[in-house]
Order: sequence, then structure tokens, then C-alpha cells
Amino acid sequence: MANNLVIVESPAKAKTIEKYLGKDFKVLASYGHVRDLVPKEGAVDTENGFVMKYAVIDRNEKHVNAIGRALKKCDALYLATDPDREGEAIAWHLYEILRERGLLKDKDVHRVVFYEITRNAVGEAIRAPRELSSDLVNAQQARRALDYLVGFNLSPLLWKKIRPGLSAGRVQSPALRMIVEREAEIEAFVPQEYWSIEADVAKDGTEFIARLAEYKNEKVKQFSFTSEKEAREVEQALVQAAHGKLKVEKIEKKQRRRRAPPPFTTSTLQQEASSKLRFGAQRTMRVAQKLYEGIDTGDGAEGLITYMRTDSVALAAEAVENVRAVIAEHFGKDSVPEKPNTFRTKAKNAQEAHEAIRPTSASRTPESLKGHIEEDQLKLYTLIWQRTMACQMVPAVYDTVTLGLLAEDKQGAAIRLRANGSVLVKPGYLAVYKDKAESAGGDRILPPMQEGEDIDLLKVRPDQHFTEPPPRFSEASLVKVLEEYGIGRPSTYANIISTLVSREYVELENRRFRPTDVGKIVNGFLTDHFDRYVDYDFTARLEDDLDAVSRGEKDWVPLMENFWSPFKERVTDKDKSVTREQVAKARNLGTDAKSGKPVSVRMGRFGPFVQIGSKDDEEKPKFAGLRPGQKMDEITLEDAMELFKLPRKLGETPEGEPVSASVGRFGPYVKYGSKFASIKNDDPYTITLERALEVIAEKKEADANRLILDFPDDG
Repeated sequence: MANNLVIVESPAKAKTIEKYLGKDFKVLASYGHVRDLVPKEGAVDTENGFVMKYAVIDRNEKHVNAIGRALKKCDALYLATDPDREGEAIAWHLYEILRERGLLKDKDVHRVVFYEITRNAVGEAIRAPRELSSDLVNAQQARRALDYLVGFNLSPLLWKKIRPGLSAGRVQSPALRMIVEREAEIEAFVPQEYWSIEADVAKDGTEFIARLAEYKNEKVKQFSFTSEKEAREVEQALVQAAHGKLKVEKIEKKQRRRRAPPPFTTSTLQQEASSKLRFGAQRTMRVAQKLYEGIDTGDGAEGLITYMRTDSVALAAEAVENVRAVIAEHFGKDSVPEKPNTFRTKAKNAQEAHEAIRPTSASRTPESLKGHIEEDQLKLYTLIWQRTMACQMVPAVYDTVTLGLLAEDKQGAAIRLRANGSVLVKPGYLAVYKDKAESAGGDRILPPMQEGEDIDLLKVRPDQHFTEPPPRFSEASLVKVLEEYGIGRPSTYANIISTLVSREYVELENRRFRPTDVGKIVNGFLTDHFDRYVDYDFTARLEDDLDAVSRGEKDWVPLMENFWSPFKERVTDKDKSVTREQVAKARNLGTDAKSGKPVSVRMGRFGPFVQIGSKDDEEKPKFAGLRPGQKMDEITLEDAMELFKLPRKLGETPEGEPVSASVGRFGPYVKYGSKFASIKNDDPYTITLERALEVIAEKKEADANRLILDFPDDG
């Protein structure tokens, strides 16, 4: 019978680990977090040292009970949850529950951590247990308390001032601000015209391209020529000066080395999986979790990658040795550098996961896993394996040539052009891992030539360009910027993004984020009235403070006090002083020709709408909801007046009931008599009577079936 009980988060991990440990160990899963703050006001007692009121999560009560029953039959408890702040908190919460239930008396309790689920790693962890880290637990509790206090105080304010169901978060709100500010940049962007001058040139029949580099003794820059007239003048001057020939003034040869990229952290894995595999952040983490927890590839279940929530770019010494041996075997000894490549991590928190994401065995090639794991798993594993191999390979080496070409006019004024060529002479890490720069273009080979000789000028081509606005954020670029600002941590990036999407603050358009109308309104409210709390630097400093708590360098209670007092004051003040009208920020569209009243668009409790008149008029204003896809900042007076054509009279039902189509707070509908039927897939402005009658018939049939189900025949 097992004398030792081991607790991990997931049943998949439990199954894998139990096979490694043998009959003396029983392994159970906590199924994630076991306790959370009670979901009501006062869960964090701000008057008494921020004491927190916890309750066992309903869905996990049965798992906690199972752990308690199993522990009664065991002598020792090993808390083997994930090796980060969240994992430490789960271990602590479980410890506290079991202690409160009197189940730890005469039991040996150990905290064990491992960063990969392999027989060796798990065995070593069990043989080298430690105490629970109060610093890591305090950091997680402080983070949870901050998130609770922000959400529980700001969200009701949003419901009151904007509409129900909205939320604000300590980290999600600065991320929303980034997306909204980028959209504002795009909307305010004014394209600027500029021209470049290229020339088709040739040496002994081999053509290549040169670009204008100097004109009238000035270096050519992006905005040197801003009109076609200027560009044509340059074209004419070059043609006349060259007379069909350009002199090779200078040849500069260099060797350029491109160093291998570091192994993956959580954020760089999410970025590369997005750009190379088109995986969203959550999909990436879901697949990585499976690879980490263990998959049976024919020799029993084993973790295929190390822990996937990390901001470290370090690799364990034995892992580096394994990688270097595999590189030598697959790519040749000359692909292995004399000394292992090392990379500097930005992470200050040494107590978090201490390795980058890598395969648990470099010898396990992607090819060997084909047919054993799912397609998504193989794609992500391949990316991780290739990047890990690449990070310990020699640099890629290019031979580069820069060619200076010269034409002089009759007065001796110089016009200079430049051509660049490069040839990959030693692929190095590129043999296994192509990056963006390499994928964008291959070799550009220039023909051999000597300084002082002439080459042919075939054609001069002025090209018109316009500057482009900054691109909207993709998942990958948003994660990158969040990391650069120090906002969020490896375990939170995917959740930040999913929350913004699920709250309908942003929408994906061509895989890039565009803020919705409600997202813009929420951001406007927060930046106008809670500017400090959506400030990037403030959010990053708070993250740094939480990291300092986890290292034992700061006490978490003073940190909470410094945050809470001014925040609470701000919430109380804004609750009283800010009106819904101020927040809604109505935009005037013009005047209704019939009534002479103003027409505006604004945000309401059930979404954006247009309005004729104002609440101060004797006659009640007319309202109409926006159609799907219409944006508050894009709608025109003409668009708005179209919306007031509802309800549309369509005709009658066979029973003589009037039928009309309109839009209500829950979306478009048809009305027949005094009843309603939703038409989510139809347009109320174009729906026909025939289609409306079909919808009504379906609604009547569904209602009849519901009655039959509600009142079964007892006979």
C-alpha cells in the first residue's frame, strides 16, 4: 500500500508521475486552484491588514475531499504543484485546508518542484524537498488581492456609468489602452508622399538594382523627394550625367555574422507560434501544457518539453550538453560552437521557473514523434525543438558587398548610387531555424567587377510611395509590447488577451485587434478618471514590486496599503462626480431635416444607439440601435436616419396579425400581433414578409414543442 501521497494540478500529470514513482506513492490531482476569495464584498479586509476570506471552489470540493481521504492512509504528503507563484499558492491553499481539517497531524509535509516531467527530474525532486515559500505565496496573495480590489470596485462603476456586465482589470486595462491608442494613431494618420529613385544596371549582361544614395552633395533620405516633379528632375539629371554608363567608384567587402536567437520564453514562444503557426496565445499555451504534462509516445507517458511559463533564457548545463551532441550528430561538428552559447535573461525573479522552454530530450526529434502525437502538438514541438537546436549552433555567416556607383554632370557634380549584395556562405543555425529576416529574402548576388571600370545604366525608375500608419496589434506584437513595458507575466499574457476578447472590448480583424465602441468608451473613462491605474509605468512598477515580494525583498501589506488608500478615494470621488452623460461622450451627427432636432450617437446600457432630440425636450427623444458592424465613430447622419426607418411594416400573417421588423435591446426581431421572434441571422431592413412568416412558423412550432415537454401526457 502507498505510504506517500503526491499532489499535482492535473490528472494527466498525475498519471505520468505515478508510473515513475512506483507502488509506494499515490499521485492525485487538485484540478487547478482549490480555494479562491469568496465572491462577494469584503473578501479582502482592507481595515485589518488585508486578511483574505477564502472558500473551497465548488467544482473542486470533491477532489479536495478525495485528497483528504487518501492522506489518512499515508505518512507523508508531497505538494508537487507547478514551480511558480501560482503553483506555490495552490500548494499553500491545499496545505491550509488539510491543516484546518486536522488531517496533517503526524504527517510529514514536503514541497517539491520539477521543471520537466521525466523519471530523473521527478525522482530528484522527491529526494530533495523543501519548505513552502512564504515569499512566493505572499506575492501571489498580493496579486490576487489587488486584482480583486480593482475588479470589485471599478467594475460596478462601469456598470453604473456605462452599461452592465463590463469589467476593469489591473493588467487588462493598460493592455486595452495600448490597443485603443494604436487605433487613434491610425485614425489620425495622414499619409506623406515620397519618392525613391532606383536604377536597373548591368555588368556583362548580369542585371541588378542600384538605389540613389547622394544627390547635389547631400545624402538621400526618405523625404528628400516629395513630389513627382522633383523625382523626374533627378531622373533627367542622372540620365544626362551618365550617358548610359556608371563608374564603379568603390567596392566594400565584409563578412557579416548573425547570432542564433535565444531559446523560447513564454512570450517569445507565443509570438513565434502566432507568426509561424498562426496559433493564438491560448491555443499555444493549451498545446504546450499537453506537451509538458506527458504524452505516451510508445514507451510510456513522458513530458516532452520543460515548464512552459517562464521568462528565463537559460538552459541547464546537462541539457546544453545533450543539445550540442544532437547538433553534432544531425548537422555536423562544425555546426557546434567551441563554447556553449549563453544568453542574458531580463527576468529579475530567480525564484520563478529557472529554465527556458526546451525539449526534455534533444534526441527526441520531431520526426520520431510523427504518428504518436496530435498535429498541433507536433507543430509546436517542432518549433521548440528547432529553436533549441538553433540556440546552441554557430552563427550564420554572410559575405556582403556594397557597391558605390558614380555619375558626374558637366560641372563635375556627383550623383552617387549604391547596390548591396549578400551571399550566405555558412548557414550555421539557419540550417535548422529560419527567422523572419532570412525568410524575407535569399541571396542577392552581384557580378564580379573592379573599382574604376564602367557598367551599363539601363533604366532609371522613380517610384512613388506613401507612408503607412502603424499596424494594429496582433496577438504576437501585443504580447511583445506588454513584455517590453513589463506589464503582465508569463502566466498572464494569454488570459489578458482572452479577457479583452470575451468582454467584447476588442475584436479580431484579419488577425489583428481593433477596439470596439464599448472598448473605446471604457478606455476613455479609465484614462480620463483613473489615469494612474492604466499608466504603463505604474503598472510595470507594481509588477516589479510583486516580484520583489516573491524574492523576500518587500513586505506585501505596505504595498497593498500604498495602493488601496488613494485608489479607494478615487473610486468614491468618481462615483459621485462623474455622470453617465459625461462618460457616454455623445457625438453630434447633424440635424434632422423634419424636426430640426439634433441627431447624435452615444453608448447606452444595451449598446450604441442614435438619438433624435435630447432628454430636455418636451417630446421624448427617438432612439434606434446601430446595425451589426456599424461603428460609433464611423456612422454618418445619413446612416443614422436610415436606422429610424424601423419598425418596417411587412404585411400580415394568414390569421390577419400585423407583421413588422425592428431592432430591440436584444437584437433584431419580427413582431406578429403582440409576440416576437428573434431574427439574428436576418437583416430587419431587408427581410421579406415570406422570410418573416417562415421565422414565425418556426417560433410557433418551437413554442408548441416546449408546451408538450412542459405538460406530458399522464395517460
